[in-house]
Amino acid sequence: MNEFALIQQALGLAAQALFISSPNPRVGCVIARPDGTVLGQGFTQAVGGPHAEIVALRDASAAGQDVRGATAYVTLEPCAHQGRTGPCCDALVAAGIGKVVASLEDANPLVAGQGFARLRAAGVEVEVGPGAAQARELNLGFFSRMVRGTPWVRLKVAASLDGTTALANGASQWITSPEARADGHAWRARACAVLTGIGTVLADDPRLDVRELPTPRQPQLVVLDSRLRTPLSAQLFIACRPTTLCAGGHSDPDFLARKAALEARGATVLQLPGPAGQVDLPKMLRALAARGVNELHVEAGRQLHGALLGAGLVDELLLYFAPKLLGPGRGMADMPALEDLAGGISLEWQAAERIGPDLRVLARVAGHDRF
Repeated sequence: MNEFALIQQALGLAAQALFISSPNPRVGCVIARPDGTVLGQGFTQAVGGPHAEIVALRDASAAGQDVRGATAYVTLEPCAHQGRTGPCCDALVAAGIGKVVASLEDANPLVAGQGFARLRAAGVEVEVGPGAAQARELNLGFFSRMVRGTPWVRLKVAASLDGTTALANGASQWITSPEARADGHAWRARACAVLTGIGTVLADDPRLDVRELPTPRQPQLVVLDSRLRTPLSAQLFIACRPTTLCAGGHSDPDFLARKAALEARGATVLQLPGPAGQVDLPKMLRALAARGVNELHVEAGRQLHGALLGAGLVDELLLYFAPKLLGPGRGMADMPALEDLAGGISLEWQAAERIGPDLRVLARVAGHDRF
């Protein structure tokens, strides 16, 4: 097996960490002899568990394979710091690995080239670059959190072909197909957190958990609720997962009583005061990043969608279009009317695919992935 095939195999392994590794990056590792014979392989486990390199070393050991002089193909720089687990670069050196081929340098300032430096200092040959674009794409959320200090924000919408997300009377279940809903749950599952607004909670009483496919973990739930109007009986409390309510800077007795009751219900309340008692949205994203949120999946109503888009805080749109025309109703986002076409939000197409009878479109806000 050649180098290209081995790094592609490592990238395939990294993709298997899609639903489990957060807040750690999704990393795969393949250890092979110079002739391409694979000795061990693995991917990063759930937080607190072993990283990809350690899993691959253990896999080789369990098979009775000697990895001295072998090459480790890994999709991200081996870590060089003591966190919940020990430094992977030291483990590779101790095992006698002769060469490391890595896709990318780690953006984590605790690593950021130090892993490569320690490997080279120990006499290990290091090559960087193969598979870089794929490895970065798989970890855009992690890189966003490390470089920008905010999560990668993906806004999901299900609509008719003419852009209606609900009828004028509010009816919206179901515009898109069961296949599209299951696919949407897969995107929920890969996110670290799902964000919605209090309007959606009060109108629909959603659970916003992952139910359409097996998942080893439920994403956190974040509710933008400036006055803490979330009912204690809301279905969102059914799933066993961390739930955060983002509120404004209020301090009146009624607000404080609701805050205490919701905290007793198990919610975390973050007060992030913005203008007119609202939540400061950029501050909210920074606070979520500080809590380890790499990818933030937004499923809300048109007001919150419009606020996030208008503030330039959405990175990517995940759109499901049903082959229906519904006419006037509720749109995707409340945004101000433009007087000039140049004022629109420019998007870059990423992918379009049939999901059952519907069309899934992934579109990225132009320039938002260049950090």
